Amino acid sequence: MKTPARLALFGGALALLAAGGFAVGKTAGPEAAASETAAGETAGGMPGHAEMAAVDALPGGLAASKDGYTFTGPTTEAGRFSFTITGPDGKPVTAFDVEHEKKLHLIVVRRDTSGFRHVHPELAPDGTWSVPLTLPAAGAYRAFADFAPTGGTPMTLGVDFSVAGNYQPATYAPSRTANVDGYTVELDGDLVAGKTSPLALKVSRGGVPVTDLQPYLGAYGHLVALRGGDLAYLHVHPEGAPGDGKTAAGPEIKFAAEVPSAGTYRLFLDFRHGGVVRTAEFTVPTAGTPAAPEPKPEPADGHGH
Repeated sequence: MKTPARLALFGGALALLAAGGFAVGKTAGPEAAASETAAGETAGGMPGHAEMAAVDALPGGLAASKDGYTFTGPTTEAGRFSFTITGPDGKPVTAFDVEHEKKLHLIVVRRDTSGFRHVHPELAPDGTWSVPLTLPAAGAYRAFADFAPTGGTPMTLGVDFSVAGNYQPATYAPSRTANVDGYTVELDGDLVAGKTSPLALKVSRGGVPVTDLQPYLGAYGHLVALRGGDLAYLHVHPEGAPGDGKTAAGPEIKFAAEVPSAGTYRLFLDFRHGGVVRTAEFTVPTAGTPAAPEPKPEPADGHGH
């Protein structure tokens, strides 16, 4: 996880990316992509300087490789999700720094942003990461590995994979209130493209504010944002920390968010209470983003114009 309590995207490479809404997630089926390679390779198969600079400028999770490190795999066999992180020498990396109590944080989500999972795989001596993971819904998925190789810089790499079956896409209307397991989480604040925006998430249960949130991975909450369309990945931690003498254990968890582009973002808040980690989900357009138009009905003869 990234240490700063700021959610930062970099807009210099946006022209390289697919843009707009959740069109990718809605239309991509299991055949969409099970593997990917870095764009902009030279004729010899290695990225040139311009292409490497473009990859460095990308928001987190949009590239499978960075600084010589590559998210390799994954495989989904016998209910286990396995992969490796290969280093500049082409061999699996076995040394990672601990970031927020874990050596690697894995996010798995379907490309329509349903089925969000935040899990922590175990590292085998040969450099293979694996974790039990069952994904019952078919479709195209994106996996994000968030880590810091020892001697390297923290980074987030992403790869696509697919689950076979009948794909049924999910859609989401803008929402600022989430209900999960009897808890209500309310989002206050706006995302403003190009500016740092304060966000506050208030947790209550049965109408009573929760004031005894429990630390989870060294914080009272973890927030992941995925940008509509390309699923650019952002991870941020709240302001303050448990035990610092000034950060309350709820009901509010405060963040500072910075997004470079207008559009709609899906936000996922992990919080722990009563010994259980729960995830609250929100769908948030940036301030001033027009509402998505309602889909036009098909003519009776089934032919559009």
